[in-house]
Amino acid sequence: MNKIVIIIPSRLKAQRLPNKPLKLIKNKEMIIHVHEAAKKADSGEVIIATPDKKIIDLIENVGGKAIMTAENHETGTDRVFEVFKKTLNSNAQIIVNLQGDMPNIQPLDIKNLISYMNLGKCEIGTLASELSSDTEIENQNIVKVLVKKKLEIGMFAEALDFVRMKPVTDNKIYHHIGIYAFTNKALLRYVSLKRSKLELERKLEQLRAMENGMKIHVGYIASSPLSVDTEQDLIKVKKIMENNE
Repeated sequence: MNKIVIIIPSRLKAQRLPNKPLKLIKNKEMIIHVHEAAKKADSGEVIIATPDKKIIDLIENVGGKAIMTAENHETGTDRVFEVFKKTLNSNAQIIVNLQGDMPNIQPLDIKNLISYMNLGKCEIGTLASELSSDTEIENQNIVKVLVKKKLEIGMFAEALDFVRMKPVTDNKIYHHIGIYAFTNKALLRYVSLKRSKLELERKLEQLRAMENGMKIHVGYIASSPLSVDTEQDLIKVKKIMENNE
């Protein structure tokens, strides 16, 4: 069994942008872009976790591995955990939950996060980048992460909070990126916890870990992978990826 696994939760029934994993960018479905980035990271087995046969067929057609999961999971991490427990028999030592709606994430950033997790300095690791404008700070669709000090490329620091609203704080604020790396023990503990007050209020599942004393370290990256939640996000990421040809 591989020590490291990258599991990508993906489903067709997103409320704000239905069927978004199948949206075409440069003549290729969004989920395929994410799958390719995970494979290029060359850091462990890559598995798509989905309740949708269309996604399974798509991934299998490109030689990838996809596992059918239950329809009604409350969070993406619950979907990841189903594959971790049932398919991998809870044996992987580092489990990466890579969101399936970040088609322009860089393989090197995934690889570097996993390398940091191998150092054993935290229970959960994630990534962040610069907020490019006041508009982004105000945008509630963009999740912000707070840390004590200014981050530099390759540097990790403990997360103090995750917010959607513009925070009033002296702490440094960064654009949170939807990828989480768990140790084996951290994932097992996380899914055993009840959904927390702030998690439900802000609709941010990482707050469950923080409210229960689990340490999340945030690594700074120079790129700014975009999470596609709306049609406007899709238009934006298409322009970015087409201009990078």
